[in-house]
Amino acid sequence: MRTRIIAAAAICATALALVPAGTGHAADGQAADGHAADRLMGFDPIGGTPYSEATATWEQPFVIPEGYSQRMVADETVLDIYGGGVDDLTDMNTVNETGKQAGRYLYRTHEVDGNGALSVVDLKTGEAKVIAQDQGWRRLDGIRWTPWGTILFAEETAGGRLFEAFLDPKDPTKIVRVEARPEVGILRHEGIEALGNGVLFVIDELNGGSIFMFVPSKRSDLSDGQLYALKLTGLADDAQVWNAGTVGQKVGAFEWVALDMNQVVVDADAAANAVAATEFGRPEDVEVIGRTLYVANTSEDRVVAIDLISSVLSSFVQAGVNVPVENAEAGVTGFNNPDNLAQGPGGRLWVVEDNYLSDVWVARRDLNRDGAADSVAQFASLKDTGAEISGIYFGKDPKTLFLNVQHPDKELADGTWMITKR
Repeated sequence: MRTRIIAAAAICATALALVPAGTGHAADGQAADGHAADRLMGFDPIGGTPYSEATATWEQPFVIPEGYSQRMVADETVLDIYGGGVDDLTDMNTVNETGKQAGRYLYRTHEVDGNGALSVVDLKTGEAKVIAQDQGWRRLDGIRWTPWGTILFAEETAGGRLFEAFLDPKDPTKIVRVEARPEVGILRHEGIEALGNGVLFVIDELNGGSIFMFVPSKRSDLSDGQLYALKLTGLADDAQVWNAGTVGQKVGAFEWVALDMNQVVVDADAAANAVAATEFGRPEDVEVIGRTLYVANTSEDRVVAIDLISSVLSSFVQAGVNVPVENAEAGVTGFNNPDNLAQGPGGRLWVVEDNYLSDVWVARRDLNRDGAADSVAQFASLKDTGAEISGIYFGKDPKTLFLNVQHPDKELADGTWMITKR
């Protein structure tokens, strides 16, 4: 077992060197003082969450800083997949990050209970259409463009599967086949990260879910490989179990523990439990920036930073530590239920909440090396009375942020918006 853990760490370190520069989730390339981000998406934080302005009759859904504009990419007035007043539940976004016409096509998942769909929006023409749909697909959530030119997407539900979609080389809006990838784990999938040599990071989205790394036997071949689960080394096995009262203890050194692959393809959560892997409070999204894997743990009101070289986990953003605690009833803006993550300009981490009213936060880098973001600023907030933000994502243009408005009270408004710096 120890040999396999060391091998996994070495593979992970090698993978970081292979992440292609210039992608939405590439290695840093940022200024040492953090000012690279200021030149691209620098902003004065908004005044707070618009509790008193919540409405279902908005023309533009977000409160954003001065100097920025927002524009609808596609909602249900452009493409209404399910009709009859049923929300499309537009969830996560990715673009074609590599290849011909890179950045032109925005791909989206739709988190309905059955007959799940993938849609694409041509960002040049505005045309939107469904490119794949299956009666058996349930609660499609995470989506990620891979460095080898395929699309990964997955189900956020018990027994959830991860799929790989292969595109027509001559037409990025056509899928020629879809393959299930059970070796990556049968899990309640949400976030997906894909590195340059095929290493994937995924999570199990429940209270008691773990964080996983998949190492393929061959680059870009996800049909065979080894799944590992993160385990903090400073805790006894019984302390690894999810408990809201012990969140503060779940930091420090960790190792990647190999799982029984015969069990992984049936129930990866059970496989993680069998080795007493560390359990977290609803880990939901993952994002690698430089040498660090960030994971949003929704029930913990924190985002953890996992140093993939030194093998140390820390609390990077945490309510009550380096960002305020939210009290919506009292109208107090704060950090609550972090959900989706994105790498922004200059290697900063952007975080969106899964609550009402959803906020967007930007974390500054950890320049003092204490494991936590030096500061956290509020970039935007949603005005719709019933919606949440999802799918936060920067594509090829570092000045354009994509966000989804999911299950709004406003009719036919479930869809995707972009925020750009003027």
